[in-house]
Amino acid sequence: MNAFTVDVEDWFCAYTLRRVIREDQWDSCELRVVGNVRRILALLERFDAKATFFVLGWIAAKVPFLVREIADSGHEIATHGYSHVPVTEMTPPSFERDLERALEVTESLIEGPVVGFRAPVFTVTPSTLWALDILRHHGMKYDSSVFPFSLHPDYGMPAAPLSPHKLSNSLVEVPLSCVELAGCRIPVGGGGYFRLFPYCVFKKLMKLCNRQGRPVIFYIHPWEIDPYQQKMRLSPFMRFRHYNNLHKTFGRLERLLGDFRFTSIGRILREENLITC
Repeated sequence: MNAFTVDVEDWFCAYTLRRVIREDQWDSCELRVVGNVRRILALLERFDAKATFFVLGWIAAKVPFLVREIADSGHEIATHGYSHVPVTEMTPPSFERDLERALEVTESLIEGPVVGFRAPVFTVTPSTLWALDILRHHGMKYDSSVFPFSLHPDYGMPAAPLSPHKLSNSLVEVPLSCVELAGCRIPVGGGGYFRLFPYCVFKKLMKLCNRQGRPVIFYIHPWEIDPYQQKMRLSPFMRFRHYNNLHKTFGRLERLLGDFRFTSIGRILREENLITC
């Protein structure tokens, strides 16, 4: 059983667009997250799969009914922070304020507490480990922000364990998935890697991860199934990184859900006795 996760942000919140769309311009952008999330919800229902939705606090405040729809469909609600600022660009006080703001709006919309967190751009790194104690202080039971991988310019902890594990402060870390192959770590978490690799390659990597004894922690963003979003002027590299294969993602998700079993992170951690809630 693998974990299907959705980082609920809209197209204009994406880190790759931050130099062309500022946060104070978000209100003027076309909101497309509702339709895209509903497509994902319908797809998950069709395959009888559950997921964890890491909801950006700004989105929860903007479209609170969407958070309720996700929860009412039986999925786990977790938090993605409020403003989508990377933790590497925050101080401990500003990170704590952002987290508190996200929890306040998100927990007001659902029954029960939020117990899971994912940092924007996976930016729990060696320089931001202080964030983990703040998460624990605010009732988080798990974090899913560490990418145990070294070749990305914005994130990565190449020496981190590959499997979910309990930290010294009792928080459980649920790293994004990589496989070890010929002494190298290859990302198989989803997102841009899911769009970049041919599906047959991605499927083989997922099977290898399972054979190595780990659930795949898969992630996707709602904007990644939306080839009709507004296109922004970007450098050739950033344009490729953001828009590559958007028209293929939904079909690949259909194949993925047919080929593998998925549930929420919370359920996996409870079944492995790593958390109780």
